Amino acid sequence: MKNELIISCENLTKHFTLGDGEVIALQGLDLTVQRGEMIGIVGVSGSGKSTLMNVLGGLIRPTSGQVRVNDHNLLTLSTRALDRYRREEVGFIWQQSARNLIPYLSALENVVYPMTLAGRRHKRERAEALLLQVGLGERMHHHIPTLSGGEQQRVAIAVALANEPSILLADEPTGELDTATALDVFALFDQLNEAGLTILIVSHDPTIARHVDRVVGIRDGRLAVEMRESADDTIEELTIMDAQGRIQIPADIRAALGLTDRVVLEQTDDGVLIRTTK
Repeated sequence: MKNELIISCENLTKHFTLGDGEVIALQGLDLTVQRGEMIGIVGVSGSGKSTLMNVLGGLIRPTSGQVRVNDHNLLTLSTRALDRYRREEVGFIWQQSARNLIPYLSALENVVYPMTLAGRRHKRERAEALLLQVGLGERMHHHIPTLSGGEQQRVAIAVALANEPSILLADEPTGELDTATALDVFALFDQLNEAGLTILIVSHDPTIARHVDRVVGIRDGRLAVEMRESADDTIEELTIMDAQGRIQIPADIRAALGLTDRVVLEQTDDGVLIRTTK
């Protein structure tokens, strides 16, 4: 199924009004994801990675640009169509279990709930099958507060899969888990991905490259770098050049080298040299 686009973002922008000012969360972001890929999205707090996930999930509308997911144009969908998109096309997993689960319901009832909202049939049978798939067959009747953090996140994954989504969006899904439990969750993601599910995982940790097909880094609201694991088990960072030949140079490097809004480019035998003007 790979080599078939399921997500396409072109020159995507998202602006938020904050008091009398405006915050630019995304500014000209370009991203493509192939069907069946599992990718990580990393960046510092405020870089725009969670805003991107919220746009892809249909939780917020972009300000401008193009964003298509599984042939849905998220910029032009009606409110009713966007509700249906969120319900049927996207599975969400959040870092905090309170955003994923209803505490006074059992694990089984939590998985049944989104199917009830979608008007699906055979809800209980599917919910039981999903909880078995995530390894909670013996815990499905337990209420959420009685489950461990790892078990709660497994219930959250089952909830996200309830309506057979096209893409799974996970925002820091292992951020509150210990290392061993986090590895179990990534192993489950790997199983789901091998079955063909497209998965996007937001993380602050670039070592997520060891668990996904590729990692993209967002800086200042744009796709800036791609990371990959090298042969010696280190993480290599590649700067992304867009279709217009633009790259982003991190602010700390610009400051250290004294780069301003005008620089000199020199072609060398090894590539291109960027230096300050005299």
